[in-house]
Amino acid sequence: MRCISTASYAVIINGRRGKLFQPTRGLRQGDPLSPFLFLICNEGLSSLMRLAKNEGLWKGVKMSKRGLEITHLLFADDCMMFGEATERGAMVLKDILKEYESCSGQRVNFSKSTIFYSSNTTEDKKVEVSSLLGVRISKNPEK
Repeated sequence: MRCISTASYAVIINGRRGKLFQPTRGLRQGDPLSPFLFLICNEGLSSLMRLAKNEGLWKGVKMSKRGLEITHLLFADDCMMFGEATERGAMVLKDILKEYESCSGQRVNFSKSTIFYSSNTTEDKKVEVSSLLGVRISKNPEK
């Protein structure tokens, strides 16, 4: 915490260094510690997802009949989570994200979050799960 709370910055404008200042909102992109802290936080999120799966609370998806079950994928600062489109599944995911937020101090930006559904998910289920999670429904998974 000392490494994080004692950091200071200076901005170079027109080749001149300005006054030092301390951030008020924690680490930001570009901080030398950011990648390491991000990996530690992601390990915490992965542990919560594994625990929910092992306890039978969360079910991922399989790409083939005998393939591995995928519950989540992490890419740099993005996360994709895979599960069943049910009320129970949405509530379990919401609980996992609340626990993650409380432990890590990071917050999920639901206005930037999107949910994709398989083609066999009914419109009623899509609306129910999306409203429980507070995320937008995306029609185009390529974006």
